[in-house]
Amino acid sequence: QVQLVESGGGLVQAGGSLRLSCAASGRPFRTYAMGWFRQAPGKEREFVAGINWSGSSTYYADSVKGRFTISRDNGRITVYLQMNSLKPEDTAVYSCAAHRTSALEYEFWGQGTQVTVSS
Repeated sequence: QVQLVESGGGLVQAGGSLRLSCAASGRPFRTYAMGWFRQAPGKEREFVAGINWSGSSTYYADSVKGRFTISRDNGRITVYLQMNSLKPEDTAVYSCAAHRTSALEYEFWGQGTQVTVSS
């Protein structure tokens, strides 16, 4: 079992930046791939960014490519999402998730943190 706790959300003006953190505890963090997802009111949850267990590979949704950066610190057992050039359409609850490298889908989820971008 892996427990995930997000932090760093808040209110920011369009064009601003935020950095989200996801602290993990439980099974060896370094063996899990991690990801960030978001869900806006009335919309389906969508994938934002992912990173493999070592941090050597990252993946992004087209809507955030070039603006968001995912990274991980296995020593601090934390994954980050640096969000720059924020837009009002980035407003959502952001959640981090984890899965074993052998799993086909994300297995563990955090509670989420609210990000609101004002125009």
